[in-house]
Amino acid sequence: MKLIPLAAIAVSLLMPLPASAQFLGQEGMAVTQPEMTGRFWAAKPTKMTPYVAPNKPHWKLSEILAAHQGQSDWAQALVRNKDQEADYVSMAAGKKTKMKMWPDDRLVFIVWDGSIRVSIDGYQPFTATKGFMVNVPFRHMYTLENVGATPALRFEVRQTGSTPVYPASETPDPAPGMTYVKVTEQPGPAKEKDSNPIYVDYMKELNGTDKAYGGKFVWDDHFTSNILRGPGVPVPPDTNKGHFHIGWTEFWFILEGHIGMKVEGETYFVCDPGDVMVAAQGRWHRAGDDPSAPWSTRVPFNPRPPVLHNFEVTGD
Repeated sequence: MKLIPLAAIAVSLLMPLPASAQFLGQEGMAVTQPEMTGRFWAAKPTKMTPYVAPNKPHWKLSEILAAHQGQSDWAQALVRNKDQEADYVSMAAGKKTKMKMWPDDRLVFIVWDGSIRVSIDGYQPFTATKGFMVNVPFRHMYTLENVGATPALRFEVRQTGSTPVYPASETPDPAPGMTYVKVTEQPGPAKEKDSNPIYVDYMKELNGTDKAYGGKFVWDDHFTSNILRGPGVPVPPDTNKGHFHIGWTEFWFILEGHIGMKVEGETYFVCDPGDVMVAAQGRWHRAGDDPSAPWSTRVPFNPRPPVLHNFEVTGD
C-alpha cells in the first residue's frame, strides 16, 4: 500500500495566505490558481437559483443529531444536485457494510465520530477516527465496519447517478429504477495518482497547529476537494460579494473553528465544526475564516478541476 503523507504532498503549498484570501474576495484566487488577464462576460442566472430540498444554505450538525436522537442507523440527505450528492450517515456499533465498488467515480467521506475500519481492495486496512478524510478510488471493492462501542458518523460525498457494483457473493441493495444482472467487467481497478492520498488524518496532521494549507485532497476530472485552513480575520463588508460559479453548486464541510459565509440572498452566517454549507449554482458567495476562532478549516467539494471563480469587475 502506498499512503501519501499529507506533509509530502503539501510542502510547496504550506504558506500563509493573505487575510483577504481567507474570504475569497478578488484576491482569494491565491488559494487556487493565478488570476487570468483581461476582462470577460460570464453568464449568471437572472433569477437566483432556488434551494430545492434537501439543499439549503446551512446544515447545522446539532440540528441533524437532534432529529435522529435515539437512533443508531440512519442517513440524512444534505446535498442533491446534477453533479454530486452528500449525506450524513450513522452506523451502529458492530455493523459492517456490504462489499461493493463504484464503477467510474470515487467515493469520499469524512469520519466525524466513532471508529470505522476501512478495508479497500489493494490497500492495507486502517481504522479511521474523527477527522479522517478517506478516498475510495473507483473500481476498488471496499467495506466499512464500525469497530467502536458507539455509533460511527461520517459525511459522505459521491457522484450523482453513480450506482454501486457488488461482487456475486453479495446481495445488492435495491436501486430505484434498476435491476441487477450478473456480468463480467473490464477494465480493472483504477490506479490512484500519488497526488490523491487514500486518507488524510486531519487531527494528527493539522488540528492544533499553526499551518495554513491550501492544497488538494482529491483531484480528478469529476471531483475536486481541497483543505482550506487559515487564521481568523475580520469579516469583509457585504459589498464584497466574493464570486460565483457558472455551472454548478459548491458545498463545504467544516473541520475546525468557525467559517463565516455570505451567500447571495442570505444574511451572513457562521458555521461550526461538523456543519455543512451550500452555495447554490450561480449565486455570489464568500467563505472565510471567521474571527471568532484562531484557526478554521473548510473542505470544499466541486465536480470540476480547476474550479473557475467569477469575480465582479468594479471601477472599470
